[in-house]
Amino acid sequence: MGDQKKNRDEEFQSFVIGCWPRLLRTAFLLSGEQHAAEDLVQTALEQAYVAWRQVCSADEPEAYVRRVLINAHARRHRRRLKEFLSAKDDSDLARELPDTGDPIARADNRSALLKALAQLPPRQRQAVILRYWEDLTETQTAEAMGCSVGAVKSNAAKGIAKLRAVPGLDEVMTSEGRK
Repeated sequence: MGDQKKNRDEEFQSFVIGCWPRLLRTAFLLSGEQHAAEDLVQTALEQAYVAWRQVCSADEPEAYVRRVLINAHARRHRRRLKEFLSAKDDSDLARELPDTGDPIARADNRSALLKALAQLPPRQRQAVILRYWEDLTETQTAEAMGCSVGAVKSNAAKGIAKLRAVPGLDEVMTSEGRK
């Protein structure tokens, strides 16, 4: 029995090391605050550890934990990201986004993107973040959000349309992409 627990712990530890940066980025984009994101990921991983046999037997354990994370966020962080961002200075936001190596995370004007994301309704923000930032398929996004593929398409399309309507955001992201 002791060897099984040790193997389970090692397997879980390897899983956490592999998915921590992606889960943290998703949690940050959902919550808007580094410390809240870390707490959110820790909560999701605690729940995953308790149910590790079920999690590791899932087709995609990371998707399973991402769904736990989204559900935990929905329960714990009902306040609007907009309220948080309006109280922050742009330079504070730029420092807080975890740098995980992707071009958007390194963008000089990432606070403009965060403010634009904050203007989206929660379901549209989730769809945009999961589809385009996390690069999940429509099916994976639907599973993570607990909705149909059609709802993902609709929410993502509406969210992207709203982001495109934000003055100056398109130029910022286009110029950053050319660097």
